[in-house]
Amino acid sequence: MKSGSHYNTSEDGFSIKGLSDASGLRLPVFLVCLCVYVSILLGNLTIFTIILANPRLHIPMYIFLINLSAADIIYASNILPNLMTIMVTKNNSITFTGCMTQMYIYIAMTCTEVLLLEAMAYDRYVAICHPLRYFVLMSMKHCSGLATTAWTFSFLISIGHAVLISKQSFCDTHLINHFYCDIAPLLKLTCSDTSDVEIMNYIEGVLVTFNAFVFTIVSYMFIISTILKIKSSEGRRKAFSTCSSHLTCVIIFYGTLFLLYMRPSSSYSPERDKFFALLSGVLIPILNPVIYSLKNQEFKIGFKTLANKMLH
Repeated sequence: MKSGSHYNTSEDGFSIKGLSDASGLRLPVFLVCLCVYVSILLGNLTIFTIILANPRLHIPMYIFLINLSAADIIYASNILPNLMTIMVTKNNSITFTGCMTQMYIYIAMTCTEVLLLEAMAYDRYVAICHPLRYFVLMSMKHCSGLATTAWTFSFLISIGHAVLISKQSFCDTHLINHFYCDIAPLLKLTCSDTSDVEIMNYIEGVLVTFNAFVFTIVSYMFIISTILKIKSSEGRRKAFSTCSSHLTCVIIFYGTLFLLYMRPSSSYSPERDKFFALLSGVLIPILNPVIYSLKNQEFKIGFKTLANKMLH
């Protein structure tokens, strides 16, 4: 158990260090964050608009993509506006409730994205490996059920972290060495035994992230095996193009996620984690719509159709 004088976080809250201590970098960081946030909103809202406006895209893959875009918007909105406020006002304080809420939403959105990517992997597996049964196995009812389950389960399982960390006793320092409230930097401030939180981390990691990752890998093993059995090179190319966007998003997402969380808290490095957290929380919400718009032929057609309607 850690020792140290206790700090009344319930009354005074925390302070967030942010990305840089240099006052001269506040304006550039603010402008970068603003451009990134606007890009995330525009990119993901464009995904929404194109899919909803085009009946051809009202199929499970794109319904999951709408949900993924919603998660990305909430993900970024949970962090960037508060960070930009700190840059402008120079007031880096956050209430205890606000900090716990930010952490809870962050964890919930990460879990949601994991489960949605898993559902999308299953969709691609059925589409390529069992095309004749696709509309039976992936009916809109099943699709809606998978999406609803992803959101519901994520919000429920994330309660455990919020409850355990909110019950921790924090030491005399209240400066969070990060740009938002996350598990690892909060645990560095506690005077309590953190073993229960660490256990919760690994339980959630196994139940959600590891199982979803393994399921996704196995799905793609079957997908690749099926594609390689297609005789024509054109057929193989078309089959792979239907899942290349999703596979790219999976690689980027899990790469940053494992670098952030798949390690003991003793190896926590604030500066390194800030970098990977930026990749996870900022780069991914920007890249998801870009990847799907550039690599997916049906989405390109939908974008051109929408653009023609707006111009005429």
